[in-house]
Order: sequence, then structure tokens, then C-alpha cells
Amino acid sequence: MRIAIVENTAVTHHGQVGVALAEAGLLTDVFRPFAGGGLPDPGDYAGLVVFGGEQSALDDGRHPYLPALAARMRGFGEAGRAVLGICLGAQLLARGYGGRNVLGAAPEFGWCAVRRRAEGAGDPVLAAVPEAFRIFQWHSDTFALPPGAVHLAESEGAAQQAFRIGPKVYGTQFHFEANRAVVAHWSRAFAAQAEAMAPGWAAAHPAEAAAHGAAADAAGLALARAWVGLL
Repeated sequence: MRIAIVENTAVTHHGQVGVALAEAGLLTDVFRPFAGGGLPDPGDYAGLVVFGGEQSALDDGRHPYLPALAARMRGFGEAGRAVLGICLGAQLLARGYGGRNVLGAAPEFGWCAVRRRAEGAGDPVLAAVPEAFRIFQWHSDTFALPPGAVHLAESEGAAQQAFRIGPKVYGTQFHFEANRAVVAHWSRAFAAQAEAMAPGWAAAHPAEAAAHGAAADAAGLALARAWVGLL
């Protein structure tokens, strides 16, 4: 069984999602449309994962592939394939299904508190984590839920944290793939951007990782395994 992975930036870590895919023995093909690569065909894959990026979901001028990617995510869902969009991927998924993207309105950074809604308690993916959990966030944009979406999780900073469309199409605003190693690399590689999002992050990061990293890693892997289980 093969899974298509779309990367939207030059430094993309698959993190806990990659771990869960490898555990299940699934083969992956990576597509990088931001660098001139194409997009996967639903007929060739059992599922699709779309990771985040520094661009907004409406940045069509600099990244003209974005409307096609949003439509392709919907195409996978309508073909009965499992779909997972994370951060930018979730924003594009919402766009593809008719949701409204909202830029710059909901900045969150760090291991933030997320609450599973009542609709998430019986959900096959969100039920894998406690009602309240911390998970890594790095975003400024948000979106309105598309028509027919089930709202699964929320936070103080951004109400739309997780949603499902149909049985197997999921979007999460939070970066549950980002384990402690991923966050440490992001903190080094994008130090200036992290500092702009959260002044003092470089000094605070070790204590934050010690306090919240292990539990967030466990929650992220539980979510990843649950989504992979849909395949």
C-alpha cells in the first residue's frame, strides 16, 4: 500500500506521522509542488498527507499550485481515500471543501493547550488523546470550517484545531507530527522566525520541552497511529 506525501517547504519533517507510517509498513512517495513537482493522483494511492509550510493557504501569486492542491485534497476525499492535512495542509483542506481562510488572525506558537470537543470523544482519531492535551503549534492563520465538517478540537488561540469530513478526511491546525527532535531542529534552523513568534523562545525552549515534550510526543504518535489505522 502506498501513501502520497506532499511537502510545502524545503525543510519538512514527517516526525510522528512518519513513524506511524513506517510501523505499518506503508510505502511513501513524496511530492514537492513548491519546487516544481507535480501532484499525486488518487487512483495511485490509498491516502494523502499534506504537511505545513511558511506560505499562507491563499498565497497563489507566489505559489500558483495551491488551488490545485486544495482541489486535489478534496479529490482524494471524494475518491474514498484517507486524507490528512496538518497546519497549512488543514487550511488548504478547508479551502478545498469550501471553507474560508482567515490570514493573520490566530497566532499560536509552542506547546499549546488543545481541548477535544464532545464530537471528538467518539471520533476514531481524536479519541486517541485525552480531552485536554498539549501539542506543538506554529501558525498565524486560521479558517472557517467547511460545510459539513465535524469540529473535533479547539484552543483559546484558534477555535478550528481539528475537523473531519466524512469518515477518513482530517485536518489539524496543530503540528502533532512535531516531536521534540523536530521542534529542536526548527528552533535552531528558524531561530529568528521562532523568536519573532515568541520572544525569548531560545531561552525558554529547554524548559518548555522538558515540561511538555514527552506528553506531546505521545499524543502525536497516538494520533498518527489512529489516522494510519483508517487505511
